[in-house]
Amino acid sequence: MRAVHSDELLFVDDLEVWVVRKRVKNLSVRVLPPDGRIQVSAPYSLSNECIAEFIALKHDWLVRSRARVMDSPMSRAERASKPEIEQWRALVKAFVPPLVAKWEPIMGVKAGELAYRNMKSRWGSCQPSTGRICINIRLALFPPECLEYVVVHELCHLLEPGHGPRFKALMDAFLPNWREAKKKLS
Repeated sequence: MRAVHSDELLFVDDLEVWVVRKRVKNLSVRVLPPDGRIQVSAPYSLSNECIAEFIALKHDWLVRSRARVMDSPMSRAERASKPEIEQWRALVKAFVPPLVAKWEPIMGVKAGELAYRNMKSRWGSCQPSTGRICINIRLALFPPECLEYVVVHELCHLLEPGHGPRFKALMDAFLPNWREAKKKLS
């Protein structure tokens, strides 16, 4: 078995394409966040000319996909300046306590410490034993219903630590449209 070679840069028209040669049967192309890097996985035996032809056929789709990836909230977050990040923190810090105060009596729970972090892989976290809830400040880049969804989600963990059927039933009872808000975050 051959090891994967390091990435190889190929220029096709106005596009930079990173080619990764692998033990695969088919050619595939992806546009990767956060920077819109175009990556092709290609069989070892496929020539650069064949790859370039494939990329040329997909050119318009790749340009549109790259623009969409580059404009996504998470991609914008990766390129954010410190002042922008602090604006998000201030915004989320201003909106979360009133949301928590609204939902605590409805849900019959009491949150502990509220914390705010710039996280890449989670929207929030909850420590049921202490009631500590941490909220991702990147939620400032999304519609308000997404922030409310995350707050309710984390408060639900004070009632049910896992994500099983009971947790989903609680979410359905408290915030029936939670799935729509969750989709906006993906």
